[in-house]
Amino acid sequence: MRHFTLLKTTVVVCLLSLMTLASNAQNELSLTPGADLVSRYIWRGTDFGNSPAIQPGLELGYGGFAFGAWGSYSTNDMNFQEADLYASYTFNDVLTLMVTDYFFPDGNIGKNKYFDYDPDSTGHVFEGAVLFNGTDKIPLSLMVATNFAGADARTYDNKLQYSTYIELGYSTSIQETSLDFFVGATPNNPDGDKGEAGFYGNSAGIVNIGVKAEKEVKITDSFSLPVNVSVITNPQAQNIFFVFGISL
Repeated sequence: MRHFTLLKTTVVVCLLSLMTLASNAQNELSLTPGADLVSRYIWRGTDFGNSPAIQPGLELGYGGFAFGAWGSYSTNDMNFQEADLYASYTFNDVLTLMVTDYFFPDGNIGKNKYFDYDPDSTGHVFEGAVLFNGTDKIPLSLMVATNFAGADARTYDNKLQYSTYIELGYSTSIQETSLDFFVGATPNNPDGDKGEAGFYGNSAGIVNIGVKAEKEVKITDSFSLPVNVSVITNPQAQNIFFVFGISL
């Protein structure tokens, strides 16, 4: 109930803030719908759904503020679904603070229980993240993200323990193709003897290494289609993925 009250308060504050912003500068608000079609949904080194996926998104922005919704829906019988809400603020395009509510619906509507926030039964995972987005002179990015509530909670020595993910990135380009290199790791090291496992792996270590290449393919004189290809490996899981995506 405490988490539910906190969530309601946060939603009300966000809505009031948006109403104030809209009344002060309606023409500065932006609303961006979109969708990605991907051959696999690979997130931080893990395959979710084991199938092509449709990933819709909608973002409302004002200045450095952004409020959005994003989802992923598999196309096979596993019926993996994800429906996320997030809020962020970016300082001078360099530093971003973000809070995300990850939710994983059940394919059976009767089992969803979206407003269940009990750590033992909830489908939500709440994450706070800090991102350094890099600059023109420093094409390096750094993200530190930590889960702070929800289904990731695990009791260890009578204390709640949550998973953390750290990712370092480097961006460059070759002609008209942009390249993003990345390496991600989790510092969590649960006690394996007690069967504890982190959100990203069974022990501390590197879980995500790869590169993403993206370019715009010209379809007509007035329309180009962004396409991307990623090569991703997870050293801890000893797995590798090749992913193709189209952005609409």
